[in-house]
Amino acid sequence: MTAGNMELFDAGKKGRGLRARREIITGEVLLAEPSYAAVVFNSLASQVCHSCFRRQANLHRCAQCRFAHYCDRTCQTAGWEDHKQECAAIRRSGTAPNDNVRLAARLLWRRNKDQGLASDSQLVPVDQLQDHLEALPEDELKKLELDVQNFLRYWSCGTKQHPAEYIRHIFGLIKYNGLTLPDQRGLQSVGLGLFPNLSLVNHDCWPNCTVTLNHGNRSAVSSTLHSPLRIELRALGKISEGEELTVSYVDFLNLSAERQKQLKERFHLDCSCDHCSRHIGDDLMAAAAEGKPSADAVKEVTAFSKETLEKVEKARGDGDHGQVVKLCQECLEKQEKVLADTHLLKLRVLSALAEVLSCLRKFSEAAEIARKMVAGYAKLYHPNNAQLGLALMRAGVAHWHAGQVETGHKMICEAYRIMMVTHGPNHSITRDLESMRSQTEVELKALQEVLDMKNQPMTSSSSAQENTKDFLRKQ
Repeated sequence: MTAGNMELFDAGKKGRGLRARREIITGEVLLAEPSYAAVVFNSLASQVCHSCFRRQANLHRCAQCRFAHYCDRTCQTAGWEDHKQECAAIRRSGTAPNDNVRLAARLLWRRNKDQGLASDSQLVPVDQLQDHLEALPEDELKKLELDVQNFLRYWSCGTKQHPAEYIRHIFGLIKYNGLTLPDQRGLQSVGLGLFPNLSLVNHDCWPNCTVTLNHGNRSAVSSTLHSPLRIELRALGKISEGEELTVSYVDFLNLSAERQKQLKERFHLDCSCDHCSRHIGDDLMAAAAEGKPSADAVKEVTAFSKETLEKVEKARGDGDHGQVVKLCQECLEKQEKVLADTHLLKLRVLSALAEVLSCLRKFSEAAEIARKMVAGYAKLYHPNNAQLGLALMRAGVAHWHAGQVETGHKMICEAYRIMMVTHGPNHSITRDLESMRSQTEVELKALQEVLDMKNQPMTSSSSAQENTKDFLRKQ
């Protein structure tokens, strides 16, 4: 079967897969697929729109079930078809069940409406996706069985009933094919959705495609011009005709053994990609510093770093930013001259510290830490990886606010280049970067005018920064 620029094919041990029907260029959209079914996490039900999945304040609550929330009447009207039966079920049961049960119910309501048939754009019917129930460990099977029982109590009375075995199959395919959905800034996972065509794209730790959630556009006056929430599959580079399309199911920033473990546990997948087979990147991610410290020193600092990161996570959860800074700085001192700048544990400490320093508005310190973090990421990630782009954006903003406009502008421009590939020009993140790029460019021109008047070369010194601020305030 074919769909647009790709076709379904037998990928051998990997099962079914998708491949390109023609040559694909960098950044090209190969697939734009609306969700078959999707739900906002219960924990964020009042903070995220249940139609477009944007996170924002002052949402409007559904007056009937009092559970679903929407940006406005436009989003509520657009989401009513998906919410209608859920709304009645929640009112009958008195409360909303967990995320998996709600998604399973939405999936079956959609399937019943479609009479079990795949649409012209679907390569396979949703219930023909793999469930891997035979591979579930006993504790996971018990959880699944509990979800099945909760589902049967929640399922609307008077609608088509399904045998428990089929419901187990639905929960299995949700477990292995469900995709977490980020908010419009890509900062937090806010929901769970199912996209049948995307589920056919196989994994590779160094993929040729990336997946982006497009939250759609409902700002036009006419509803006919509105675009729905959809997943986009974009090419990270040039793809040859007949080449298999792949995405990464896990973050590449893990040792190959750890990635393989995650893939086995989460997706029942034995990864034999080139990067896992040849352990590409492992040497950098576990590298010692150039001074060749002793094995005992590396072992000691590694254990200390892991322990510190656990404490950092707890302090962040408690909102104790001061403790996070203290822990990270102590850990970085220990790691100095022992762990390389590309070591995973060092990068994780740098990431946590840069984020908290920015929250505390200590931008000069945050900029220095973020610069080191980005330098490490650039040696490990694919040059068009979205995580690298987001890190560059955060680092660029820190430098900008620290008064280092020229460095910040360069980082923001590079982040914009990456996001144009991974997210496209109309995504909110890309638009934010375009705005920041324009603002920093204006400030650079203003700085140059100040320096030209004083006949000085471009610099990032504190006096030049103050001159720029004074000039911009006068403007």
